[in-house]
Amino acid sequence: MDFIKITEKDSNHKDLEKKSVVELVNAMHEEDNNALKAVHKVLPHVTELIEKIEPKIKNGGRLFYIGAGTSGRLGVLDASECPPTFGTPPEKVVGLIAGGIPALHSSIEIAEDDLNQAWKDLSDHNINSNDFVIGIAASGTTPYVIGGLKECQNNNISTGCIVCNENSPLSKYADIKIEVIVGPEFLTGSSRLKAGTAQKLILNMISTISMILDGHVRGNKMVDMQMSNAKLNKRARKIIMEELGVDQEVANKLILKHKSVRSAIDNYINE
Repeated sequence: MDFIKITEKDSNHKDLEKKSVVELVNAMHEEDNNALKAVHKVLPHVTELIEKIEPKIKNGGRLFYIGAGTSGRLGVLDASECPPTFGTPPEKVVGLIAGGIPALHSSIEIAEDDLNQAWKDLSDHNINSNDFVIGIAASGTTPYVIGGLKECQNNNISTGCIVCNENSPLSKYADIKIEVIVGPEFLTGSSRLKAGTAQKLILNMISTISMILDGHVRGNKMVDMQMSNAKLNKRARKIIMEELGVDQEVANKLILKHKSVRSAIDNYINE
């Protein structure tokens, strides 16, 4: 089947500047719903990907995201949320973006054209066959990501991809491909919109479910969360109160003594 860049096709919505605010809002919401429907269609592939990641994580392996532009930023965002949410070390889930840290807040689009840089970035983290690498690229044509996944496969490292076009060049180098076809963007070619929304939803599933399977959740609670600010400290105490049926004073004492939600619950139960 031929590769057609649907993400660059002309928007289904014309004369945007002539529409009212309510028309624009409703039209964008309609397209967001289309992104959700597109994610629903690829759930079996998301499931397969997570099932392949699970044994890697359980065996001490790491999860890497590589991307450029919006896709790269989404990967870095998802990875950066894992330590505070699940108490994982920063090296457990790693997001790499073409252009490095400056590309998180500034456009360095030229960086995505380097076929060799992603492998250099991965090598800086001593990437190995126990790890899993997911390439994120709405178009599926980003050289930075393609080069990274190609070298991963050459080095016996498992790969996956999240793209928004079928039969893209990137998909050729993914052991498991998630092709979430959201259709033309509301604003022609602006893949930070529907494509980005779909990618974010899928990344939410990948990281959250992987961490659940790795034992970082009990019931529906984040028992390994980091208590790094007042809000999270309050949440930690609430979890302990609900899980143990104790009052706030007891929860405070347990947190001060054990320094973590999991430890506080386990030690209280075993005392």
